[in-house]
Amino acid sequence: MTKASNLSARKRNERIAAYVFVIPAVVLLVAFLVVPMIYTVYYSVFQYQIMRPDDITFIGLKNYIKLFGDSDFWQALKNTIYFTVIVVPCQCALALALALLVSKKFRGVAIFRTMYFSPQLTSMVVISILWTVLYNSNPNTGLINSLLTNLGFDSINFLSNEKTAMNSIIFMSAWQGAGYQMMIFLAGLQGIPGEQYEAASVDGATKFQQFLYVTIPGLQSTIKYVIMITMIQAMKLFTQPYVMTQGGPKNSTKTLVYYIYTQGFQNGNFGYACAVAAVFFVIVVTMSLAMKRVTSATD
Repeated sequence: MTKASNLSARKRNERIAAYVFVIPAVVLLVAFLVVPMIYTVYYSVFQYQIMRPDDITFIGLKNYIKLFGDSDFWQALKNTIYFTVIVVPCQCALALALALLVSKKFRGVAIFRTMYFSPQLTSMVVISILWTVLYNSNPNTGLINSLLTNLGFDSINFLSNEKTAMNSIIFMSAWQGAGYQMMIFLAGLQGIPGEQYEAASVDGATKFQQFLYVTIPGLQSTIKYVIMITMIQAMKLFTQPYVMTQGGPKNSTKTLVYYIYTQGFQNGNFGYACAVAAVFFVIVVTMSLAMKRVTSATD
């Protein structure tokens, strides 16, 4: 057998091995992403009540027309965008600060890394219940309000006031999610050559100047990635409002995903919920493409 034939056989075997590893992932992707998306678009043009599965009526684009005239939909969209616009920079900034803190070599640094990352390993339902207790307006049961009253301040209705409810969820979400982004930033920091910091130090650059002209440019790709995944995760906000506020007060914390849930599974309007989900998908894709274009312009 010639050398060329051996090389061809090896490439064929490598190609077969690649297909063997890729096919299960493709099957799962199609089964749990592509097929549900197709069914979502399909049912969005029907009047379909979950409680009456045999009563399905084709209504064309009426669900979409109803959607754009629905004030609850626009309120949910407004809440979702507000949450995303506030939580993304706050969470990313907190994650970067934590990464800079634990990137230094000192005794016990592994404990701090684990401590900051541990909220990410805890169920969001559990964390939401915990923070609901912390936010309790009763000073006798709410730890935060107990501290405020002991310091001479008035108690705050964190979750029962429409002006503070979403901000309270934002604070908790930024705290919970920062650990994951911290680890990504930490990996990016470790990829910046130490010689760049040494050269900047020799040139008389301060720590802040090193951060601006060495750390930030070295983390440019990492920052773009973190912002993108944080934005997508923020757009999917559901668990916190569901557990902590049930979308209230006065729909101030009802997000698009929560609205889809209430329409589809609480009210039984499955066709209308599918229409909202289809529009939500288009909004997320559009925002992701816009973000990609903005970040690409900075290259």
